[in-house]
Amino acid sequence: MRRLRQLAERTPAGRERYVDLLRALAITMVVFGHWSVTVIGRDPGGQATGHSALGDLRWAYPLTWLAQVMPVFFLVGGYANAASLTRLRARGGDAAGWLIDRSARLVRPTSTLLLVLTTAAAVAWLRGVDPSQIREVFWFATIPLWFLVAYLAAVALTPPMYALHRRLGLAVPLALVALVGLGDVGRLSGPEELSYGNYLFGWLAVHQLGFAWHDARAAPPPAGPTAPPPAKAGRTPPPPTETDAAGPSAPDRPGVRRRRLPTSRRAGLVFLAGGLGAVLLLTVLGPWPVAMLKVPDERLDNAAPPSLALLAVATGQLGLILLLRGPAERLLRRSGPWQLVIGVNLVVLTVFLWHLTAAILLIGLLDAVGTLPTPAVDTAAWWAWRVPWLLLLSAVLAVLVAIFGPVEARSGRHRTGRRTPRGIPTRAALAVAGYAAVVAALLVNSTTSQQAPEPLGTPVPALVAYLAGAGVLRLLRSGWGTRG
Repeated sequence: MRRLRQLAERTPAGRERYVDLLRALAITMVVFGHWSVTVIGRDPGGQATGHSALGDLRWAYPLTWLAQVMPVFFLVGGYANAASLTRLRARGGDAAGWLIDRSARLVRPTSTLLLVLTTAAAVAWLRGVDPSQIREVFWFATIPLWFLVAYLAAVALTPPMYALHRRLGLAVPLALVALVGLGDVGRLSGPEELSYGNYLFGWLAVHQLGFAWHDARAAPPPAGPTAPPPAKAGRTPPPPTETDAAGPSAPDRPGVRRRRLPTSRRAGLVFLAGGLGAVLLLTVLGPWPVAMLKVPDERLDNAAPPSLALLAVATGQLGLILLLRGPAERLLRRSGPWQLVIGVNLVVLTVFLWHLTAAILLIGLLDAVGTLPTPAVDTAAWWAWRVPWLLLLSAVLAVLVAIFGPVEARSGRHRTGRRTPRGIPTRAALAVAGYAAVVAALLVNSTTSQQAPEPLGTPVPALVAYLAGAGVLRLLRSGWGTRG
């Protein structure tokens, strides 16, 4: 608590606290959403199994328009990435240095999860457990890594995409939405390969909106008579307004090429109404499912890859975010709520990465002692089990966060923007290669069948590639290669 109080007191006056709140809320909703819809049953052999309850809860499909919060995470990710990149450039750093520093907060907690799960898989294999069963458990525990693949790709592309944003503004996300629409056509009528790019284009479109939000926040106050007056003698001057460190602020170009996101209440209402109208057209009248989360046995999935319907939901969510911004900012000026937000954000990735492992551990523990309830979905017994189920899962996850959270918390202290020599080709190439290896390895793990016989839980080439990429990034963070 003392550290949280100190961090709260040191918060810069210009920090967009609302972004931190949205990140914490998004991950918390993902965790409780996954836990809430879990159904535990048994296969013909008597082994405990789990699946989503959404297939039996059709009335809940519209609720997924709020529960699907990955667009919120990419929105605030775009804001945070733009902010850290511009700060680094203001200190004389370059894109390669930013990418290397950014890897600390993302790769270290992910490496911890993979190493622990791989070690557990190896022990299970040596004890004679079927490799197919090992893979199934490993696959379930690493479902969060599927999302992380897309986010890591967005992080790696931030320097060129932010440069594109500076030149073309909101025309960039609009172009990406058009590409998503082309992919949707391929998914509906063929060829399906056209839709594969949506895994990147869809999330990049939302990420670009985060850039535009950052530029709206970072715009300097107008010069002239409206500028703040100088401080009187003996008084501390007000903190300077955050400026865009990427360069001098320029007026927005007209139309879709404007760089700043409209953030007024009127804009929020337009985004909310437009998003809701579009999603109704695309789902009720159009071909897309109403649910924005994966529904078992459904042919189409709005999130894998992102569809136009999901982007319509993201637009409505953006409108709601803008409408709630004022009350939220007033709340976050209070010390207690702000300390809570800081505490969650210190370990937010750890919470996300380990929340399904917590479910596996609890299911295994209850099964081992013969007290695992398996009520049918949407029955009174199933609903009654939700409260103790969530409380027990929260307790298990709290233990995991206490053990592994310090890895992320220490990574967060790594100062992004440390000045390092610019323009070293080898260093930049190694940073890109390390990131590419990490992303490719996580992608291979996520696309490998959950029934594949993998003694280590994940394909060995993917594990080797990941460790090599993470090792290169770790060396670069230590300063290796800065002499050219």
